[in-house]
Amino acid sequence: MSSEIRRNSKTRNSKTRQKLLDTASLGVLEQAVECLGAGFKNLPAKMVPLQKADALKEVLLETARLLQDNFPYFHPLYAGQMLKPPHPVARLAYALALWINPNNHALDGGRSSSAMEKEAVAQLAKMFDWKTHIGHLCSGGTMANLEALWIAGQLAPGKKIVASEQAHYTHRRICQVLKLEFHEVPCDKQGQLSLPALKSLLATGNVGTVVATMGTTATGSVDPVEEILALRAQYGFRLHADAAYGGYFRIVPNLEEQTRKNFEGLSEVDSLVIDPHKHGLQPYGCGCVLFRDPQEARFYKHESPYTYFSSEELHLGEISLECSRPGAVAVALWATQKLLPLVPGGEFASMLSKCRGSALALCEKLRSQTGWVTGFKPELDIVVWAPRAPRATQVSEFSRRIFAEAGGQNLHLALATLPARFFELQEAGIECDAETITCLRSVLMKPEHADWLEQIWELLEGARAKACHRQIELPGKGRGDALD
Repeated sequence: MSSEIRRNSKTRNSKTRQKLLDTASLGVLEQAVECLGAGFKNLPAKMVPLQKADALKEVLLETARLLQDNFPYFHPLYAGQMLKPPHPVARLAYALALWINPNNHALDGGRSSSAMEKEAVAQLAKMFDWKTHIGHLCSGGTMANLEALWIAGQLAPGKKIVASEQAHYTHRRICQVLKLEFHEVPCDKQGQLSLPALKSLLATGNVGTVVATMGTTATGSVDPVEEILALRAQYGFRLHADAAYGGYFRIVPNLEEQTRKNFEGLSEVDSLVIDPHKHGLQPYGCGCVLFRDPQEARFYKHESPYTYFSSEELHLGEISLECSRPGAVAVALWATQKLLPLVPGGEFASMLSKCRGSALALCEKLRSQTGWVTGFKPELDIVVWAPRAPRATQVSEFSRRIFAEAGGQNLHLALATLPARFFELQEAGIECDAETITCLRSVLMKPEHADWLEQIWELLEGARAKACHRQIELPGKGRGDALD
């Protein structure tokens, strides 16, 4: 490492130690709470003492100590799973709402927060060029997909739901809950749903809904929506997009041309889900389900004669399977989208572009070094790779060692078990003695990853050297030689 890089790393680490967690915004929260209280000044005054102040402080500090037993999800050196800290405005708006704790089931329980939810959801729909829609927030992608597949089952009873083998496991489980028949479609070498395999299934005439995954959990692969839409015109099925992870990349400019076209195709799908608690900078849990046809709200219609008589307007509880839902979630999302609008070329889109750029940069570094083997170029901001070894089974073994070594150096990656065909094993001289390999995986979903990439690379190379030195025989070398 050059002296300049060392100097920059020390300076960056020094600043990080001084300010690991944001506290400067707490003063803003106090002002906001005072402003909220002023809105109820016509009520009779009441005492608001801090009950058991000493005991409360003791419990809260103990809570803080217990929470230290976590991976540093907020830090750029955490590059493992799909975990991203909420934006300060989301965190503060969420906390602010808790002083009144609105319930977004109906207007009686959350009048202003329900309006915020409708506005925020409409902004999400607009990102996909939907001029009409029906939708709402929910606890996350699982609940959102459940509602979408529930509607799909109502519209095509007795027909199959199909998704790729790399789709999230929740689709199979949801179909089990809903008593719907589910079928997995094989993937190609890019981790995308195989079109020939899908065509064979469609030819049976028994497919009611196709699920297109816009950013698979393991690799970030994007299913070929453009081609699936063409098949829909021929076979007449329903198309649902699971965009829980990748949906926001709809407004990102630095995608590959075909990936961009697939995201543009989302304007024509029948339903989709997106998770603001992933790339939308929100606290858990914040998911969203959207239906392009507002008439599909008819499946939710129900009567509740014992509550909610303050308004004749359609309330959110009439278009949701969930009843009580936290209004704070809607408040946080509304505030975030107010500060960072979901528009191409805006600050929010620029943040995602940096994430994608970090993934591309890491992939290029890996491909430039002989000690690593990669697969396909990342479509979004997820990178998968593995150390070179003579055989696929050894690749898996040393991936696990490097994962452990990196964690010991505060570089937190993830492991994934993927089809061996996803990687260029033959080109790397690796014997494919297993159908799958355990590889390393990074989700570079923090914009700051772009500034920390050099340090991440140094730690990764150091972990590889420690884990693999004099352990295995590389292709073209004698047993006992070092990997590097």
